[in-house]
Amino acid sequence: MDSIPANRRLWNRISGAYQRQHDPRIGAAPRLWGMYSIPDERLQALGDVAGDRVLELGCGAGQWSRALAAEGARVVGLDLSEAQLAAAAREMGQEPYPLVQGAAEQLPFANGAFDLVFCDFGGLSWAPPHLAVPEAARVLRPGGRLVFNVASPWFEACYDEDAGCATTTLQRDYFGLHAIAEDDDATSYQLTYGDWIRVLRSAGLIIDDLIEPRPAADALNGYNETEPSDWGHRWPAEALWVTHKG
Repeated sequence: MDSIPANRRLWNRISGAYQRQHDPRIGAAPRLWGMYSIPDERLQALGDVAGDRVLELGCGAGQWSRALAAEGARVVGLDLSEAQLAAAAREMGQEPYPLVQGAAEQLPFANGAFDLVFCDFGGLSWAPPHLAVPEAARVLRPGGRLVFNVASPWFEACYDEDAGCATTTLQRDYFGLHAIAEDDDATSYQLTYGDWIRVLRSAGLIIDDLIEPRPAADALNGYNETEPSDWGHRWPAEALWVTHKG
């Protein structure tokens, strides 16, 4: 499935509204992961990146890239949407970094170009994982890390499209998870835990950790409605994979 054209159109259309709604939360502090803005200092997924060659897959307005560049990383921000890249250019911090338009499943970089490839609901949520994961592995040096945060299969299986929220009832087949239809004929992607493991291993990646970020019971999901409101405290809403290239 070639979802690149439709996904690009979607993000070009919604970029402005998305940044107006979410930038105050995403950019509130450096290194905040996912739906609940959980600090990396607590999760310890990335560690020290000073001096590392870093690629963010799906950088959006560059909140993460800007923070890591300020820490001394040699960052490249990649995004499919020119509107998102324009937002990142406008918000460029004190340490400028390159912005590249491209798709996670067709990376325009040489083999072994990076020490770290990462995303937070970016390229590995909006590109077919069986294509994007091998591409991420290809551009990593031996020993380099792929770290990415995506919605958990639990969250997708319990998301009620009609109600517009995650519930306590299974809404779709776990074994049917793969392509998810979004607005404007765009497509996001989700795999079962087993399929994620197989895709990662087949790309030559070694799984170091699977972090299931757990917010405080009163933490609000900044992106999705949930019923009950403490859904993410009781069940894993996200899966933060930490891997390295063997």
